[in-house]
Amino acid sequence: MNAVATPSIIHARTTAVFTCILAALAGLMFGLDIGVISGATSFIQKEFQVSDHVIEWIVSAMMLGAAAGALGASWMSAMLGRKRSLILGATLFVAGSLLCGAAGSAQMLVIARFVLGLAIGIATFTAPLYLAEVAPEKTRGAMISLYQLMITIGILVAFLSDTAFSYNGNWRWMLGVIAIPGALFLLGLFFLPDSPRWLMMRGRTQQAKDVLNRLRGDEGLANRELADIAEQLSTPQRGWHLFQENANFRRSVGLGVLLQLMQQFTGMNVVMYYAPRIFENMGYDQHAQLWFTAIVGLTNVLATFIAIGLVDKLGRKPILYTGFAVMAVGLGVVGAMMHAGIASHAQQLFTVGMLLTFIVGFAMSAGPLIWTLCSEVQPLKGRDFGIGCSTFTNWIANMIVGATFLSLLNGIGNAATFWLYSGLNLIFIALTFWLVPETKGVTLEQIERNLMAGLPLRKIGTPPAASHASAPHRMDAHATAQESA
Repeated sequence: MNAVATPSIIHARTTAVFTCILAALAGLMFGLDIGVISGATSFIQKEFQVSDHVIEWIVSAMMLGAAAGALGASWMSAMLGRKRSLILGATLFVAGSLLCGAAGSAQMLVIARFVLGLAIGIATFTAPLYLAEVAPEKTRGAMISLYQLMITIGILVAFLSDTAFSYNGNWRWMLGVIAIPGALFLLGLFFLPDSPRWLMMRGRTQQAKDVLNRLRGDEGLANRELADIAEQLSTPQRGWHLFQENANFRRSVGLGVLLQLMQQFTGMNVVMYYAPRIFENMGYDQHAQLWFTAIVGLTNVLATFIAIGLVDKLGRKPILYTGFAVMAVGLGVVGAMMHAGIASHAQQLFTVGMLLTFIVGFAMSAGPLIWTLCSEVQPLKGRDFGIGCSTFTNWIANMIVGATFLSLLNGIGNAATFWLYSGLNLIFIALTFWLVPETKGVTLEQIERNLMAGLPLRKIGTPPAASHASAPHRMDAHATAQESA
């Protein structure tokens, strides 16, 4: 490693940061779509005269499409490449946004939301995968967390847009205007390089080397990373075949699935999709509901910086413990306030404050870190398949949350619904302790070696020679692959 950053290294770092930011903008598209539907549901319900159950389907159709998109993205990212998959997703996003704005019935809106979901499913699978494969090792956690930050920014922008359009009730503009940033994102994607790992998988070694040289600015470092990738690609198994034949890979896939279930059942998307309804139940009028929803979006953005700043310093698990605990307390208190009755303005503000506390807990922990971990724990040869399974799970769980929240409110009541999600967050603390590895500062290749050596899942982030060191350290690319039993 050079002690002084040369112009070529500085240029490479700039290129890498630009590449990661542009790829992470896929999260912006996702966030925009989450946010716009929240503010639009009450206006849609009035225009089409539909029930809460139909609204649940309009909301959750996007998640159903995303689940289908995530399944297809696994194949597309392997065959077409990460870059081309993102381009296809952006194209569908623009088309779906325009269809939503032009929908003439609730049924048409469900179909348009499904198309949007296909786009989001492709993006949520491909963008974290691409980021994990192009980001430098030392900043991998922060770069993948950037994707979550873009989601939160998209949500905030959509909430503010909804608030502006709410004064004339124009839900069509709420849903259709996001086609504009979608088109700009689509144009930017053409400037991205292909993933060096994907190029190596396709036998295009020289192109992979050229990309790594541009992203790292150090030919020696690029060659070592290329050698690491080549070593992993020498394994003949991959994807579905690897899942069938290798029990260790099945463990990593199972962990990815569990992580996404944990993220979705924190209750975060309940707030994102139905924030105005929640604030209505606290006693606020329509415009106040949307302004408080925008504050939720702003809190979500600001708290995500906590994860970006700390993920590569404190590690994944300490932040997850803290986040799940904060979320459990926040939702538990909101449920208690709704059970006791919110009578005064002070009680309203206190309840809003506890809901915002919950938002902070999610945005600083499970929001970005689950995506980070899901991309880190899968071995290279099966990474497409593994992330595909976890992303598919994310959207199925997301759909269940979106399609049941209003029914839960109408069935078991406000307080019990929030207590249910609070209890789940307590369970997730225990699951994090027993099953989630700490991957801070360890290469993807080393994590894979530990996994395939049969180490318990919670220990697959152990750095090399851990038994001879008091703290994790960065693995040299030529470190031995031999692991102690």
